[in-house]
Amino acid sequence: MVRVVILGAGIGGMSVAYELRGMLGAGPAITVIGEGDLFSFTPSNPWVAVGWRTAKQIQIPVATRLEKKRIAFDPVGAERVEPGRNRVWLRDGRSIDYDYLVIATGPRLAFDDVPGLGPDGGFTQSICTTPHATAAWDAYQEFLQDPGPLIVGAAAGASCFGPAYEFAMIVDRDLRKRKLRDRVPIIYVTPEPYVGHMGLGGVGDSKGLMESEFRERHIKWICNAKTTKVEAGKMYVTEHNEDGTPKKEHVLDFKYSMMLPAFKGIDAVFGIEGLANPRGFILIDPQQRNPKFRNIYAVGVCVAIPPVEATPVPTGAPKTGYMIESMVTATV
Repeated sequence: MVRVVILGAGIGGMSVAYELRGMLGAGPAITVIGEGDLFSFTPSNPWVAVGWRTAKQIQIPVATRLEKKRIAFDPVGAERVEPGRNRVWLRDGRSIDYDYLVIATGPRLAFDDVPGLGPDGGFTQSICTTPHATAAWDAYQEFLQDPGPLIVGAAAGASCFGPAYEFAMIVDRDLRKRKLRDRVPIIYVTPEPYVGHMGLGGVGDSKGLMESEFRERHIKWICNAKTTKVEAGKMYVTEHNEDGTPKKEHVLDFKYSMMLPAFKGIDAVFGIEGLANPRGFILIDPQQRNPKFRNIYAVGVCVAIPPVEATPVPTGAPKTGYMIESMVTATV
């Protein structure tokens, strides 16, 4: 019996599990290794952060769903991948052997790239995970009692700008509904060379569209921006010229901030030569297969994709939901 192990129980990992079972029938033994026992619909996290949804409304238990398809599930998480022995070590000391491995873990959130960034020991909020979005909602409720300047954006090296734009629009709308918008100056801080770049060099007239939308909503922006550190109520940002040289230093006051971090690969694969690049992202060929360990595939945010173009401040290429679904189909 062929043994397939899937690392990750998010959109990519769950899709791989279902499609493999549907395509290959009852033959292979399929095991999904997740972080905890819940699946979160990540695209809804921005709504959770402003109270438009609850965490319970965007999460489902994984094990019962997979069990119906005779897919095993282990929620303890992966400690280390050992590709030379076709083995995954789990965080409780157990190991699982495989014939094929699909890595669909998503990223490690690199808040530690910027001192003071992030919700865990830092001063900014995140919507990258549902627990982060829930914590952001708790902080937002406190902010509503004493509103003031608000910063939304992304750190240098970020590669998923859509949620930041969405959150800026959502929080603008929510504050208007609460009749508080006039008390909250909003500024968008991004490493993108212009708003609407998205890490893709723009999409059609996204630059003109986003500038128009921001102006209409009285949202200011700083582009080519590298956030260097965050303190309580203060964000230090270096704005750069087109040639990458520093242009202006900003010290921005805020009472609430949601900043997306850069991404890295997860610790379980970091530093494995031939499997991951220096940032820990999985190397793949056009068939989603690792060139060195040819029984290992990868889909989603954990995949190594080079930037679309060089930018004065580093930006990465995003992996959208449609792209992830296409990767899943190719892998299966």
